[in-house]
Amino acid sequence: MTLSVKICGLSTPEALDVALDAGADLVGFVFFPPSPRHLAFETARALGERVRGRAQKVALSVDADDAFLAASIEALTPDLLQLHGKEPPARVAAVNQRFGLPVMKAIAVEERADLAVIAQYAAVADRLLFDARPPRAATRPGGLGRSFDWRLLENLDPGLPFMLSGGLDARNIAEALRITRADAVDVSSGVERASGVKDLDKIRAFIAAAREAARGLAAPNTVTSSA
Repeated sequence: MTLSVKICGLSTPEALDVALDAGADLVGFVFFPPSPRHLAFETARALGERVRGRAQKVALSVDADDAFLAASIEALTPDLLQLHGKEPPARVAAVNQRFGLPVMKAIAVEERADLAVIAQYAAVADRLLFDARPPRAATRPGGLGRSFDWRLLENLDPGLPFMLSGGLDARNIAEALRITRADAVDVSSGVERASGVKDLDKIRAFIAAAREAARGLAAPNTVTSSA
């Protein structure tokens, strides 16, 4: 299977370079002040310039207004906008129309009923991202290292590409892909040594494990018979 790997919450040149060198397809930058991964616009500008077309740049925001989105876009020049808040379908459509960039909408998942909104968002987004629903007391909607029951996505066909997120790491990525058959995966806290602090070896290990798992799923089953 063809798999896209996104490393999110990058905030230093060193971590970004490792993600790019290890073969990340997408690199994510967070514009959300409550997050320990939040970037100032000037920092985002410098990191974005460092990518040099080696991966797609993703700008993550949470219920941001047009002015904030415009500022983040001006700084990063992203290839994709990730809306990770409670943006309704109409807002997703408006962002797409206003800024002319592909939009990935995050959907928080805890139980099967949470998937009822898929059709509404699939009609206006370019990609969906499924992440674990945060606890009620959480101050941010993602990057918490929480996973959800991946079996809820088993045999799912939302009609557009989807990305799996939430609690992924090098140890569980193979099982997550086996169950969901997601065509893209997203990791942030699973490649950190502390909240907001990326671990370079974990970045490398995650990308390698994801690639190996994808190759295993793509390999044809072989049946040996004897006459």
